[in-house]
Amino acid sequence: MIDHVSTHQAEEDARNDQILIWVDGVLKPKAQAVVSVYDSGFMLGDGVWEGIRLYNGKWTFLDEHIDRLFEAAKAIDLDIARSREDVIAAVLETQAANGMTTDAHARLMVTRGVKTRPFQHPRLSQQGPTMVIIMEHSRQKLPRPITLATVPHLRGLPMTQDPKLNSHSKLNCILACIAAQKAGADEALMLDVHGFVNTTNACNFFIVRKGELWTSTGDYCMNGITRQKVLDLARANGITARERNFSLVDTYGADEAFLTGTFGAQTPVGMIDGRQIGSGQMGPVTERLRELYKKLVGA
Repeated sequence: MIDHVSTHQAEEDARNDQILIWVDGVLKPKAQAVVSVYDSGFMLGDGVWEGIRLYNGKWTFLDEHIDRLFEAAKAIDLDIARSREDVIAAVLETQAANGMTTDAHARLMVTRGVKTRPFQHPRLSQQGPTMVIIMEHSRQKLPRPITLATVPHLRGLPMTQDPKLNSHSKLNCILACIAAQKAGADEALMLDVHGFVNTTNACNFFIVRKGELWTSTGDYCMNGITRQKVLDLARANGITARERNFSLVDTYGADEAFLTGTFGAQTPVGMIDGRQIGSGQMGPVTERLRELYKKLVGA
């Protein structure tokens, strides 16, 4: 059996058995933290979410994550029914209740709420939104660089489901991940509608070629906050960083490859479609960017 790893693979932490979860303003133990089977998020994937990381008492780029949550909610015409300050206060309340100081991950989820009947129309969600915050002690644990397989599933056009939207409707990405694992890889490398390398099922994707950092144009991928921070750090520290179209040929010949995301920060990629990337281990540019990022977030 293939031992798959994931960009979200974390060390086991017994404290997570006792966490309190914030559900619509009430802190509840895991077993009691439930939502209705009529909730639009469960029933239809009708909702948006954000993930944030806690390092040394500080939620990294919290304002930017909250901005993105509210922007996504506006895009799907979902009224969160709370102010930005209320949402931040809920995060801090959950942190305090769980006694978390560092190496924690929070997932904020907002759905259109409980429906009066089990059908699609948004007007059937009449009780207001559902908001949940799951907060866990979480430190990434990767035994090796991850492997990727290119899959037929695409990150699509904005008029289908805009890939910049952090939506609860993740089936396209889940199917991509399943396809990659059936091909023997850890996660999926997804192309855009023109066949250029785009992103993975869970993270933004970068390669390094001859000292230059390349990532996609950003037109068909999540507008990753960590992605942008890595681009900013590279440009501020003398590393040429390009947002551009590039192909699988460019990718297979790369000196390094890595992923970015809120949980894993920068995750090295050792192999793509059975081809070793560079040395197969973390490369010097990736390592330098990791150190710059750690300094930025105070990790």
